[in-house]
Amino acid sequence: MNITITALMWASYCTILNKAWNELKKELSNLNIDLRLYSTRDMPDKLDDFLNDAKKSDIVFMYRTSTDDFYEEINTNKFKNLIITSQDPVYWNSKLSHKAYLYTVYGGVENFKNLILYLIRETLNINIPVSPPKELPFQGIFYKGEIFESLDEFLNNVNFNKKNTVGVLFSRHYLVNEDMGVIDALINKLEEHFNVIPVFSYGAKNEDLNAIGSGECVLKYFLKNGEPIIDALINLLSFPLGTVVEKGSLKKLQGVDILKKLNIPVFHPIVSYYRTYEEWKSDMQGLSADIGWTVALPEFEGVIEPIIIGTVHKEGNLEKKMAIDDRIDKVVKRIKRWIDLKNKPKKDRKVVFILHNAACASVEATVGSAAHLDSFESLIRIMRKMKEEGYHIENIPKDGKELAKLILDKKAISEFRWTTVNEIIAKGGYLYLMDEEEYMEYFKTLPENVQKKVLDTWGDLNGKDIPASMVYKDSNGKNKIVITGLKFGNVYVCVQPKRGCAGARCDGRVCKILHDPECPPTHQYIATYKYFSEVADVMVHVGTHGTLEFLPGKNVGLSNECYPDICVNDIPHLYIYNSDNPPEGTIAKRRSYAVLIDHLQTVMTDAMNEELETLDNYVNEYLKEMDASRRHQLEHLIVEEVKKTNLLKIKEKIKHIEKEGNIHLNFKEIFDELRNTLEMIKNSKINDGMHIFGELPKGEKRIELINATLEFEYRRKLQDEIRKVLNGEDIEDKELKEKILDINERIEQSKEIDALLNAIDAKYIEPGPSGLITRGRDDILPTGRNFYSLDPYKIPTKAAYRVGVLLAEKLIEKYLKENSKYPENIAVYWMASDIMWADGEGMAQILHLLGVKPKWKHGKVVGVEVIPLEELGRPRIDVTIRVSGILRDNFPNCMEIVDEAITKVAKLDEPIEMNFVKKHVLEGLKEGLSFREATYRIFSSKPGTYGNGVKYAVYASAWENEEDLKDAFMLWNSYAYGKDVYGVYAKDAFENILKSVDLTFNKTITDEYDLFGCCSYFGTHGGLTNAARVISKKDVKVYYGDTRNPNKVEIRTLREEIERVSLSKLLNPKWIEGMKRHGYKGAGDIAKRIGRVFGWSATTKEVENWIFDEIFNTYVKNEENRKFFKENNIYALEEIGRRLLEAYQRGLWKTSEENIEELKRIYLEIEGDIEETYGDVDIGEFQGGSVDINLTWKEKLKVNLAMK
Repeated sequence: MNITITALMWASYCTILNKAWNELKKELSNLNIDLRLYSTRDMPDKLDDFLNDAKKSDIVFMYRTSTDDFYEEINTNKFKNLIITSQDPVYWNSKLSHKAYLYTVYGGVENFKNLILYLIRETLNINIPVSPPKELPFQGIFYKGEIFESLDEFLNNVNFNKKNTVGVLFSRHYLVNEDMGVIDALINKLEEHFNVIPVFSYGAKNEDLNAIGSGECVLKYFLKNGEPIIDALINLLSFPLGTVVEKGSLKKLQGVDILKKLNIPVFHPIVSYYRTYEEWKSDMQGLSADIGWTVALPEFEGVIEPIIIGTVHKEGNLEKKMAIDDRIDKVVKRIKRWIDLKNKPKKDRKVVFILHNAACASVEATVGSAAHLDSFESLIRIMRKMKEEGYHIENIPKDGKELAKLILDKKAISEFRWTTVNEIIAKGGYLYLMDEEEYMEYFKTLPENVQKKVLDTWGDLNGKDIPASMVYKDSNGKNKIVITGLKFGNVYVCVQPKRGCAGARCDGRVCKILHDPECPPTHQYIATYKYFSEVADVMVHVGTHGTLEFLPGKNVGLSNECYPDICVNDIPHLYIYNSDNPPEGTIAKRRSYAVLIDHLQTVMTDAMNEELETLDNYVNEYLKEMDASRRHQLEHLIVEEVKKTNLLKIKEKIKHIEKEGNIHLNFKEIFDELRNTLEMIKNSKINDGMHIFGELPKGEKRIELINATLEFEYRRKLQDEIRKVLNGEDIEDKELKEKILDINERIEQSKEIDALLNAIDAKYIEPGPSGLITRGRDDILPTGRNFYSLDPYKIPTKAAYRVGVLLAEKLIEKYLKENSKYPENIAVYWMASDIMWADGEGMAQILHLLGVKPKWKHGKVVGVEVIPLEELGRPRIDVTIRVSGILRDNFPNCMEIVDEAITKVAKLDEPIEMNFVKKHVLEGLKEGLSFREATYRIFSSKPGTYGNGVKYAVYASAWENEEDLKDAFMLWNSYAYGKDVYGVYAKDAFENILKSVDLTFNKTITDEYDLFGCCSYFGTHGGLTNAARVISKKDVKVYYGDTRNPNKVEIRTLREEIERVSLSKLLNPKWIEGMKRHGYKGAGDIAKRIGRVFGWSATTKEVENWIFDEIFNTYVKNEENRKFFKENNIYALEEIGRRLLEAYQRGLWKTSEENIEELKRIYLEIEGDIEETYGDVDIGEFQGGSVDINLTWKEKLKVNLAMK
C-alpha cells in the first residue's frame, strides 16, 4: 500500500524524522511510505512546493511555533488529514495532536518511527502495531553513551583524575535527535585537561514532562552540599536558566542568582543555528540572524566569550551540527588559562594593565585615553588595593600624576611626532626587545592570509615604503621589536601600540589605514599582544576604549583570521568600561572576549559658572524692573559683567557698539542674544572632572549625581530635597524620598575595585544593564558589573517613536521655514547610541520622514506600514543614512526594517512630487542603476572595519581641499547594507543619491557626549556633509537635533550646536577647572576636544572665528592655563598650538596678526621646551611640529578604487 506523508518540521527534527522513515522502509514490507519533508526554515520560500505536495498527500503533519507567519496560508487550504502539533496546545487542531506532541518531544528514532505509524493508523484506519510514546529523561548527565539521572550515581561510576573540573550544560534536543557532533568534540578536547560533567536539560521547566528546567539542573548537577564542584561552566543554551524556588525557603532564584552560587566564569560558545561552515567562513558578518538568540540574550545572564564552535552541515533540508575544531581548541585553551589564573597564588600572578592611546590625536598627549575616567589615578588605586590583597607589586607611584610623568619621562609609548625608537631605548621605556627570529617563529604560525596581508601592508621588519613600526637595530645590526611599558614587580603597565601608522611622524605617507580600511595591525602591535599573552596571567584594558576590539575581522563569531582573535590569543581579558557606553562595550565583549567591569559615570552638574550666574541674575532683574533709571543702571552692570565672561561673540558686539555709539540706545541688539545664550547654557550640563575607578562621589558631588539621575523624570532641580534626605531630614514627597534613599544605597554598593579583583580571581561577574544615568537609567547602579545591552527587536519603543515623530516634524518645519520648500533628501548619521541610549528615537524619525510607522507585535517590531498621504499631509522625504559600524554589527534587524520601509515607499503608486524616494529612484534608474541599487540608502564602512577615513586625513594633515576629504569619505563609506545586502561596494549608487541631499543631520541625546566628545562625529557627520556638498555642488545645510529632554525636542543649526557646546564646556572656566584637577589626563582630553573643533571646521566650515579666538585666549595666551599645560602635559599644549596654526594657514580661522604673532612666539617656546627633554640623547629623525601635507595616500587610493 502506498502512503504519502508531507511533513513540515523544525529543522532540528527533520534529520531524525528522516532517519526514522528510512528505518521504517526497511522494516515494513506491506507499506510503501513516501515522506515529503520540509523544514520551517525553508518557509515561506518553499511554501508553494509544500502546498502542492500537501494537497496530494494522505497525511499532512506540521510542528508549529508562534512565529510561523506562513501558518494562516496553510490553514486556509483543505488537506485530507492535517495534524498540527506544537509545544503550545493552543495550536493543536486534532485529537491526535497531543500524542503526536509526546512522540516528538520525547524524541529519538524509536519515538519518531512510532509517530509515523501512529499517524498512519489513526488517520487511515490501517491496523498496524504502534508502541506508545517512550519517555526519555528530560535532564541528566550524559557521559560516554550513558545517562545518569543523579549526580551521586555519576560520581560513583566515573574516575576523575584531573585537578580541575568543567561543567557543560547543553540542550537535550541535541541528544535525543542524535546531533551530538559538536558537543562530543568539545567534551573530548576538554578531557585532555579537565574532568568533565556534561549535563543535558530540556530548558524550560515542565511538570507534565518531569522536566525540572535548566536553572535547577545547574543546582542539581554542579553543586554538592551547596558548594560548586566545577571550576568553570560552559553553557551552550541560548535561553535563560529560568526561575527556581530555593529549597528550604520561598525565595525565588533567577538565573543570575543561580550563577552567583557557582561564582565561577560561565562561558558561552556559539553553535550557529543557521550558518554552514562555508557561509560563516566567507562572510565578514560571521553571524547574522543568530545574534539575538545566541549572543545578545545570553549576555543578560553574564556569560562570556561568544566564540563560535559549530555550524550547520546541510544536505537538502536535512541538517547536522558540525564542529569547528580550531575554534574548540581556542575555547579550551582560554578556559585552561582562566582556571590556571584561579589556581595561581596572588603573589605569583602577573597582571598587565593596558592604557589606551588616541594615536591620531597625538601619541605623546593622549596616553591613558579613557572616556570620563582618570585612568592614571584609577590605576594607582587599583595597584594599592592589589598590594593589600597580597599581589607582588613594587614601587607604586604616589599618584596618577607621578605615573603619567614616569611613562612620559621614560617614553614608554609608541614613536610619534616627538618620540623616536632611539629615545625610547635610551630612556628605558621598554619592557622587552623581541628578537626577529622569535617573532617570525610565532608570525609563521598565523594563517597564511593574515601573514600575506600584514607583509603586503607593512613589509618585513625592515619596513616597506616607510620604516618598520617600533623596530630597533642593536649594535649587531639585528632587528628587535620594541615592547614598551613599565614594570612594578608582577604588574606591567603598558600603553597600547599604534594601530595604523609607523614611524616618528604623522602624515599621509605613514598613515596606512587612511587608504586601506582593512589595514592590519603592525608587526609591533601583534608582537606586543603575543608578549602580553606569554608573560602575564591576565590582561586588563583600562577605560573606554582602545583599538583591539575594532581591528579588522568578523563582527561576531570570529575566526582565526580575525585580528582581535589573534591578538587576544588565549589570555583572560578584563576591561574597565564606562557604564554609559553599551554600544562599544558590546563590541569589546563579542570581538575581544572581554569581561567588562563597568564604572560610575562622571558627575554631571549645571554648566552655569559663578560669573554667568551673576549675569543671569542681572538679566532676570532687568526683565522685571520697570523703573527707567534702575534699568539704565542694570544695562551698565550687564555690559560690565559680560566683559568678565567667555561670551566673546557678545563681547565683540559690545565693543563695536561702544566704539560706534551709545550702548543704551543699542542695548536691545545684544540683550536678546544674551538671553538666548544664557538660556542655552542653563539648559546644558557639564561633567565635573572625571571618575576615579573605585571612588564614590561624596558630599555635594553625591547630591549632584543623584539629582542628575532623577532630574530626567522630575524635570526640575532636586538638590535641596536630596540634601535634606541625605542629612536625615524629611521631605513632603515620600515617593521621591524613597527613590533618593534607594539610589544613594546602590551608589554605596558600587564596589568597582572589588569586582575587578574578583574577576582576576576568575569568579563570576554579575551582569547588569547599561545606559545613561542622566536619562533616568538608575538601574545601571550599582556598578562593577559586566553590563549587557538590550533586546534589539523592541526598537523603536512606542515612547521613542513619539519622540522620533516630533523630531522629524520639527526638522521638516525648520527647513521649510528657512528655505520655503521641503527637503527632498536628508542625510542622517545614525549611531548605535540612538538605539542603546534613546530606544530608537532616530530610527523612528527616519521612518516618519519616509511616511511609514512601525508594526508592533507583543512589544516587538515586526515590520512597517505605510501612512497614507492624506494622513501624512506632506511629501515623503527621502533619507540617506550613514550607519555606525557598531549599529551595523549589533542591530542588523533595525537596518533591515528601515531598508524595508525605503523599498516599500519606492514602490508606491504616488506622484513623484509627493514621494521623493520614488523620484530619486527613478533618477537612479536613468543613470543606469538597477532598482535595488537605486534604493540603496544605508551605507557604512566595509564589513569587518570601523571608522570613516576622514578623521585620519584630517589628523594627519593629509588633505589640500574638500575634494580630498570627499575622496577619503567615499573610499571608506561606500558600502551598502539592508535586507539581503551586506557590505556591497556601491560607490556609484552612493554618489548618485548624495547629489540630491539638501540637509545633513545628527542629534544629541545627552550632555555626557557631545559633538566634540569623539572624532567619529566630525569624521562621519562632517565627512558626510562635505561629500554631499562636493558631489551635489549645493550649499547643503547642517542641522542638529536635541532630545536631551524628550518633552522639549529642539532643532538647531550645526553652527548653533557648536556654539552651545563651546560655551557650556570647552570655554567654560567651571568645566576647565574640573578637567585641570586630573593633570596630564585632563590636559590631554582638552587637547582632543580642540582637535575635534578643528575637524568640524575642516569638514563643514561651520566653526566661527570667535571660537578659535577664544580657544587661543583661554588655553594658549592665558598664562595660568599655559603654565598648567606646561607642568602637566606640554604635548597637549603643542597639539593645541599646532592645530590653531594649521587652522590659520588653511584659512579656517581668520584672526588678527597680533594673535598669530603671539601664537607663533609661544609655539616656538613650546618646541624649545620639548626639545630640552631629549637631553644628550641622539634621538634621530622626527617630525616634531611641522605640518607636512602629504597626499601619497591618494595614489594608493586610486589603486584601491581601480581594484574594486
